[in-house]
Amino acid sequence: MKSETTEDNNDIHNELREKPREKKIESIPVEKLNQDSRQRAKKRPILQKIAKALSSQKNEPFRELIINAEPLETRVALLVDGVLEKFQVERSGESRMVGSIYKGKIQNLEPGLKAAFVDIGQPKNAFLHYWDILPAAEDKSVEIVRENQSEEQKKRSSEKPSLKDIPKLYPVGSEIVIQITKGQIGTKGPRTTTNLAIPGRFLVLMPYNGQCGISRKIESRAERDRLKKILRALTIPEGMGVIIRTAGEGKKIRYFIRDLHLLLRKWKRINEVLDSGKNPALLYQEPDIIERTVRDFLTEEIDRVLVDSPEAYAKMQESISEVSSRSKRKIARFKEDIPIFERFNIERQIEQTFQRKVPLPSGGEIVIEETEALVAIDVNTGSHRSSGKDNGKNYIVQANIEAARESARQIRLRNIGGLIILDFIDMKNKRDRKAVYDVMRQEMEADKAKSHVLPISQLGIMQMTRQRHTESNISGIYTGCPYCGSRGIVKSSRSMSVEIQRRVVSISRHMRTIGGRSEEENLDLRILLHPTNLERMRQEDEQHLVDIEKAYKVSLSFRADPSYHVENFKVIDPTNGQELK
Repeated sequence: MKSETTEDNNDIHNELREKPREKKIESIPVEKLNQDSRQRAKKRPILQKIAKALSSQKNEPFRELIINAEPLETRVALLVDGVLEKFQVERSGESRMVGSIYKGKIQNLEPGLKAAFVDIGQPKNAFLHYWDILPAAEDKSVEIVRENQSEEQKKRSSEKPSLKDIPKLYPVGSEIVIQITKGQIGTKGPRTTTNLAIPGRFLVLMPYNGQCGISRKIESRAERDRLKKILRALTIPEGMGVIIRTAGEGKKIRYFIRDLHLLLRKWKRINEVLDSGKNPALLYQEPDIIERTVRDFLTEEIDRVLVDSPEAYAKMQESISEVSSRSKRKIARFKEDIPIFERFNIERQIEQTFQRKVPLPSGGEIVIEETEALVAIDVNTGSHRSSGKDNGKNYIVQANIEAARESARQIRLRNIGGLIILDFIDMKNKRDRKAVYDVMRQEMEADKAKSHVLPISQLGIMQMTRQRHTESNISGIYTGCPYCGSRGIVKSSRSMSVEIQRRVVSISRHMRTIGGRSEEENLDLRILLHPTNLERMRQEDEQHLVDIEKAYKVSLSFRADPSYHVENFKVIDPTNGQELK
């Protein structure tokens, strides 16, 4: 790899020096996405088609998990009839804090905040509210079936310590075991609790809580009665509790027994680290996105999983064999030359996710603005013009219903949390406002994150909150802008490095498959970019570039110029100076 600096004044260099033009993303019609999905559904193995036809889910949409695993980041997309419904990104080197369990030491107590700050060995102390030190209140989303409390727990619950007792029970310097419930967001440290919960495939183990229950999301009374019998039959160590997750619906007792044994084995390993004497210490860390996908998303509802990395494929096969060997047949390797997210029209859907304006099917649009304190979503009629009075009224309700559905989808895709304000088009009729409210509530019920939605006010405003565990997806892709003193955002050098590597791979494949270059012929590519991005690629990502050169028989050279915009880069043919796309 070679790097140079240039002062050429041709069109390519001038274009690189300018701010990138905002792309107008042409949205793919939902009908086309649905049609492509139906065609893929027809190609399923015959046994899967028969099983689907015999199950109660035969009229359910076709659900696919598409996984793009690259050296710097892994992306997971959930498609429902071809439409992107959930999107997650995990970057290499990022700490997976939410769900992790630490042994820490109380650094100081703040009576005014009613909170303790705990040293867990991270740059920022963890925030522990007094309420989160007390035994957890009964969760309304869980029906308690069985009490498995030890004598100590019964005594502790009968005594019921109050908030005033916390400073005496946990003075400064006390050792404490806590679990991260919300990651570090902005300047705030991670939020924690002493009420530990370790999720498995079908069960959640609560080592310090002896209550056993069933998720209320399982609605069938007959199924709940069956699961209650299973729950009473499980041999659970005294003092520990479990909750049956929605993924356990319809499962036989052997699945729960195996899952319980895996969870108890994890808890044993946690105790071994706990007894080692180190303080602070990381006792347990949530698995990476591949294993979490197997645990949380690869349920009976998922029809197939496609993954483009052989390593990730092997890892998924190994993970799924521990929890549900039947699901192994759903996982397949993607071996086509075209990038997997382009093949299934996911890239264009993701690009639209980070646009400020999102179009609606009827011609309206929603405008999403994220601030530190809240997120505002504004509903506009857009280019629609109605001629008739009744048609106009009907259109307003229709546009608001479409906006409610799309807003719920965007909230999930962007991983928006905290306070959310939705400004709908004014509706004078109370029945119309209730119809939009009902749609929003129904859409948010499908979200795994807890939310609370309030009815639309007379001003057309809907207020809602959504549980926030981590920063939104947009904050992970963009970083503070050096051009405007962090008042705006530009893509980070890591994100640009990922994009450049992705473009080089795509161009290399294109030149060989369509351009007619032979497999033995070496390709020369020159990349024009900002020095900040070149520094990232020459240091942290150098090995990834070497691997690309070997895998695709390509020779890469670089030209950096500080006058280029940090989000711009071009890949050119060094023999003629022409841009390659």
